[in-house]
Amino acid sequence: MTTIYLHNTLKRRKEEFKPIDASNVRMYVCGPTVYDRAHLGNAKTPVTFDVLYRLLRYIYGSAHVNYVSNITDVDDKILKKHQETGKPIREITEQTYQWYVDDMAKLNVLAPNHRPRATEYIGEMIELVKLLLANGHAYEAAGHVLFDVDSMPGYGSLSGRSMKEMLAGARIEVADYKKNPADFVLWKPSSPDQPGWDSPWGYGRPGWHLECSAMSSKLLGNSFDIHGGGADLIFPHHENECAQSLCAHPGEKFANYWVHSGMLMVDGVKMSKSLGNFYLIDEVLEKAPAEALRLLFLGTHYHQPFNFTFEGLAQSKAVLDKFYNALLRVKNVAAAPAEPDNRVVEALADDLNTPLAISCLHELANNLNKAETADEQARCKGELLASADLLGLLWQDAESWFKGGENDAAAAAIEAKIAERAAAKKNKDYALADKIRNELKEQGILLEDTPQGTTWKKA
Repeated sequence: MTTIYLHNTLKRRKEEFKPIDASNVRMYVCGPTVYDRAHLGNAKTPVTFDVLYRLLRYIYGSAHVNYVSNITDVDDKILKKHQETGKPIREITEQTYQWYVDDMAKLNVLAPNHRPRATEYIGEMIELVKLLLANGHAYEAAGHVLFDVDSMPGYGSLSGRSMKEMLAGARIEVADYKKNPADFVLWKPSSPDQPGWDSPWGYGRPGWHLECSAMSSKLLGNSFDIHGGGADLIFPHHENECAQSLCAHPGEKFANYWVHSGMLMVDGVKMSKSLGNFYLIDEVLEKAPAEALRLLFLGTHYHQPFNFTFEGLAQSKAVLDKFYNALLRVKNVAAAPAEPDNRVVEALADDLNTPLAISCLHELANNLNKAETADEQARCKGELLASADLLGLLWQDAESWFKGGENDAAAAAIEAKIAERAAAKKNKDYALADKIRNELKEQGILLEDTPQGTTWKKA
């Protein structure tokens, strides 16, 4: 069996991955807060962990991998959106949840085994707070229940920060009822017009960190294999998750491997609305196919900072054109059943080295272009597709790729123009034929005359 190595944030090094139970490999990845359309940062992390999910399924078997990625549908950002728009909270969360799911489908991100919503696990969150109070790791103050960071000697071990570093510049709410400024909210009061649930501490709602601890424990157990997310979540979110879970369940390990994807930048600087470089996924997908964005993400090692540029997006589109051209050449040849190329598997097993895996796809595409016999073409095509599938790439029909996802009406209009041009050529009206070709070219439609007829693709 192939050995996987992952960079474990908790240990600050790359380690051999040894699941607790190889027949039930468990992974939890923090999902989005559903209050608005997903942005580029919301897409990069799911694509990263989708590749890991695919690799785990390939090595351990799809029936033996349990992947959970949550939806946060109770949060102050959602409440703020409700106050700004006047829309009911449920309407906001349902709409933005569906936008997110649709965006992930466009990026060919496999649905996790479970996508729990925070509001479905309030009971489990209340029980977790009770455990922390009983174990002496939490206290009540001013209608809140807070985690007492001084009660945990190892607090800060995940992020590797001292208390001074954690307090400096962190997203920590200052309140005079806290014993320590770093103490974080487990449960807070809600006013009658805010979302809330009855609890032993009054009508209120959970703190953000509490949600993931409760959902992961319920669906994966108190100890599981991998916890993932963006590097921006290491502190305070994952640090606090780790603290409350370990203190609520003494003797358990919570997550053995903490895996984090690098920060996202745009044109070399942090993505920010104030800088005018903040992009939503649907805005980017108006300029390039979703598969090009996925390939662009995978072109940088997940652990490194990722820099988005539209130039890079165009280059990724050109690479995919090369791959799909190789497949288009053998469109009438059925791919032979094949396993992924071992070099691709080994690259991904080495801490998800996607750039190296993509370089292997280039070799496989070149092999396909050189293949001459039908048997050779079938074998090479199968190897390319099986290898690309581990990366979530080349899932489309080659002809459809080059036609750019045109709808039926648009495609029919183009075909009608091609038929009109063919008739003009038959009548030796070459001026009209050239005019039609040029008109289509101006629309970004390129024609190719072959012995079998005229084909077209988008530029």
